[in-house]
Amino acid sequence: MTISQKLTAEFLGTFWLTFGGCGSAVLAAAFPQLGIGFAGVSLAFGLTVLTMAYAVGNISGGHFNPAVTVGLAVAGRFPTGNVLPYIVVQVLGAVIAAGALYIVASGKPGFEVAGFASNGYGDLSPGKYGLMSALIMEVLMTFFFLLVILGATSSRAPSGFAPIAIGLALTLIHLISIPVTNTSVNPARSTGPALFGGAAYLSQLWMFWVAPLAGAALAGAALAGVVSQGLFKEFDQTMPRALSALPEKSPVV
Repeated sequence: MTISQKLTAEFLGTFWLTFGGCGSAVLAAAFPQLGIGFAGVSLAFGLTVLTMAYAVGNISGGHFNPAVTVGLAVAGRFPTGNVLPYIVVQVLGAVIAAGALYIVASGKPGFEVAGFASNGYGDLSPGKYGLMSALIMEVLMTFFFLLVILGATSSRAPSGFAPIAIGLALTLIHLISIPVTNTSVNPARSTGPALFGGAAYLSQLWMFWVAPLAGAALAGAALAGVVSQGLFKEFDQTMPRALSALPEKSPVV
């Protein structure tokens, strides 16, 4: 696959993740008498990743998240030269998705932006959790998210099931952390809605870049350390068998 094809796939995947996940929160979470609530939003985020991992993961690797790209690069599973282009198109996809969602949401009479599914801490946290709680939560959730990704796409994992494990992991992460930060683990997903959520959310956006990137880098470094010690001698460093059923195998999400 060419780099332009990979970048297009990353753009589309991140667009779908942001529009589908944040759209479920903005449009459906509190719909009168029929709202899907936290559980529905959590499932929606997981489904966006699962579906697009199968749809375009064979093209780009299906990262859809700057933290995933960084974590894979640190683990030696992704070329460092492609990190920046991936992150740029991921953020672009999230921003355009948030813009499309704003156009849809604003078509309702009496529409108010409110938080617009943005991430926050303190007064902007759904449960009013402070900065330290939010920081720890985002680092831990991203760390374990990357562990699931790296493990599910290893050469020893069952073939073709990685997107399911990864989508379910993201669902679980949201079930745990929505009350604390509204769940990021993805700097691109945080950036798009924050641009429409208002200045207060933009002022806290730094944390939703720092914490996920740190958690992902720690996971990648931990795995690289395990591999370097020979504990997984047959670990596939480039194209894991987990997606061998797809035309082009690549680490997903």
